[in-house]
Amino acid sequence: MVDFSQPFNFAQHLFELNQTRGAKMAYTDDHGTLSYAQLQEQARRLAQGLTAAGIHREERVLLLMHDMREWVVSFLGAMYAGVVPVAVNTLLTPEDYVYMLEHSRAQAVLTNGALVPVVQQALERAQHEVGHVWVAHPEESPQGLPPAFEPLQPWLDRQPPLAQAVKTRGDDPGFWLYSSGSTGRPKGAVHTHANPYWTAELYGKPLLGLSENDVCFSAAKLYFAYGLGNALTFPLSVGASVVLMAERPTPDATFARWTRHQPTVFFGAPTGFAGMLAHAALPAREQVSLRMCSSAGEALPAEIAQRFKEHFGADIVDGIGSTEMLHIFISNRPGDIRYGSTGKPVPGYEVELRGEDGRPVADGEIGDLYIKGPSAALMYWCNRDKSRDTFQGVWLKSGDKYVRDAEGYYTYAGRSDDMLKVSGIYVSPFEVESTLQQHPAVLEAAVIGVTDEQGLTKTKSYVVCKPGRSTTEQELKAFVKERLAPYKYPRFIEFVDELPKTATGKIQRFRLRERDAKNG
Repeated sequence: MVDFSQPFNFAQHLFELNQTRGAKMAYTDDHGTLSYAQLQEQARRLAQGLTAAGIHREERVLLLMHDMREWVVSFLGAMYAGVVPVAVNTLLTPEDYVYMLEHSRAQAVLTNGALVPVVQQALERAQHEVGHVWVAHPEESPQGLPPAFEPLQPWLDRQPPLAQAVKTRGDDPGFWLYSSGSTGRPKGAVHTHANPYWTAELYGKPLLGLSENDVCFSAAKLYFAYGLGNALTFPLSVGASVVLMAERPTPDATFARWTRHQPTVFFGAPTGFAGMLAHAALPAREQVSLRMCSSAGEALPAEIAQRFKEHFGADIVDGIGSTEMLHIFISNRPGDIRYGSTGKPVPGYEVELRGEDGRPVADGEIGDLYIKGPSAALMYWCNRDKSRDTFQGVWLKSGDKYVRDAEGYYTYAGRSDDMLKVSGIYVSPFEVESTLQQHPAVLEAAVIGVTDEQGLTKTKSYVVCKPGRSTTEQELKAFVKERLAPYKYPRFIEFVDELPKTATGKIQRFRLRERDAKNG
């Protein structure tokens, strides 16, 4: 274990772990490969460049870039220099980036050619002035480079590698991640240099059992907490290789990487797994090298996990994590998988389920999920009220509802703000959704509460059918009644082509509530 009473820089830590793997491939992306030696050299050049540009320790730089080798170089290079990279979602609007630039007071932007138009629009609208913009693969910009934008690689080539990492401490700010913003303005979670170390030591190495022989591929992008662990922290902590993909993780794009690069471990989300299993081009088992998959983002329906295992022979290890805790803290594990549950707490984390009175609930009762562990963020930047509500001493309030059974397995019961009280009894939307998804014609489902003519709360389900399949409202109601307590079946069902989701694939039930209220 690392002695955190001494200086600790996470980028330097990773480089030291892989000193003997210089020639080994660390990353392959749509443009080429990067060895471990090249990764370290490029990151140290970037660290020197930031220092020479007058960007100081603990100042922020906005990292708005598609998944590519330069993303990892930028992230680790900034940390090596003691500068704080602010990793942001590439699918947002210029106005979102205006907010993030002004909120973080970023001193520079690191981006890539395809994103130049949206970066330029954000910079033109922001009141905060940014000193530098460096662009990877500028040839991919649809409009060329504006005068103040500089190609990244030539700039890096002119920098000598920074001789030594800045002597940060484990509790020093290391990087920021913004929450998805599904319920309002995104919140900037401030993580330390030590936080990713702990996710690797507690989850990536012992639970997933990753090794230098693995090839990792994550559908979740690097700017997500889940993706950052999957495609940077975990593989680099054991000397594995990583496949990066800039484009959206559609089934076709994912299958192409599975068959071309033969990853051994794939990291996805329930929505993605469901879409792949329903796709006509699903590869055969012998075409891929998957030994294990991971799922997070939302609870994984048992039916999806079972069908995937039957087809590929690979387990999907389901777990729950958060931006605030950086990665997964409750999980199934190889050799101990209970499909339909999220598993048990990851060793090193403590979990409590609390009732409305703040006291622990009994097994079998729904409670609010609280977590204690060493990877928790320090705070939300410039948001004291939200910080106090979420970071409660050594405990973190997750906003999720869970149930624990007598054997210690935890089962997801929905977000705290999504829970429904029907006839005076709590109903978990996820439980109803999972049951609907067991129907052979259903691809996805989302359940919300609606008010009937008497002012009472009733359940309503929005359903997406599989391609070429159909069913009826009455058939689905009967299907649920046969499997759940009668009061839980959806009183209303509406068939839709797609469900509103965040960029992480989480269903935005509040959008469905807004739609229902609008339609009256």
